[in-house]
Amino acid sequence: MLMPILQIHSEDMPSYAIVCGDPARAEKISRKLEQVRELAFSREYRTFVGQFDGVQMAVVSHGVGSPGAAVCFEELIRAGVTTLIRVGTAGSYTAEYPAGSVIVSTAAVRTDGLTRQLVPDGFPAVADIGVTQALIEAARGKGSGKDGFSVASDASTAGATKVGVGITVTLDAFFTGVEEIPHRKYKQAGALAAEMEIAALYIISTLRGARAGAIVAIDGFADSDLAAEYDPHTDAVANAVEHEINTALQALATLARQDQA
Repeated sequence: MLMPILQIHSEDMPSYAIVCGDPARAEKISRKLEQVRELAFSREYRTFVGQFDGVQMAVVSHGVGSPGAAVCFEELIRAGVTTLIRVGTAGSYTAEYPAGSVIVSTAAVRTDGLTRQLVPDGFPAVADIGVTQALIEAARGKGSGKDGFSVASDASTAGATKVGVGITVTLDAFFTGVEEIPHRKYKQAGALAAEMEIAALYIISTLRGARAGAIVAIDGFADSDLAAEYDPHTDAVANAVEHEINTALQALATLARQDQA
């Protein structure tokens, strides 16, 4: 069956997928797969399939923002994907996790407009516990695969990536307007970072019977008290992105082995 927006056929899709915003990042991730092939590049949606650690998986870009990303998630699930992991970037709410850190998202605050059209306001956007656990273990260097990497609890350790676990916020607005985004309140409530698609992923996966998780690389601060000149192209951010990609690949491979056991 053809998915009309992604322009992929369901018979070509595996059960496991990594999703990311940038089509160029999807291509970068695909280079870590074996026997990789590109299935389609339609609008912002670029799709690759291949193998990692013997597990067949897809890598698909979803663009920026919840509405467009939701189209991707819906069609992937309709095509047979049952497990999705988002890798992306986010702005931190705390100095504890500066640029170059990564955050595993356990749940997302729904400040986007898309999910309000799918579920009632009080309905939570939560990650699958099994996917989250696999991400945490892989991010902290337990059971790393062929692209093994080191991680430390202290971000000052050279060559290591600091890993946080907690709630993230999903926003629609990237730049500010005349209305103030209540970042400080989210920070005071315990949220760690802000991004633009995770709530949509969690809500759609819950509605459609799939499981999902997410990990984001911190590329700056969302908290105005900590804000510095935004530069997502530093070596620290690049290392964090590399770390989250390896984490997601290893987590999916682990989940696939668990499913087959």
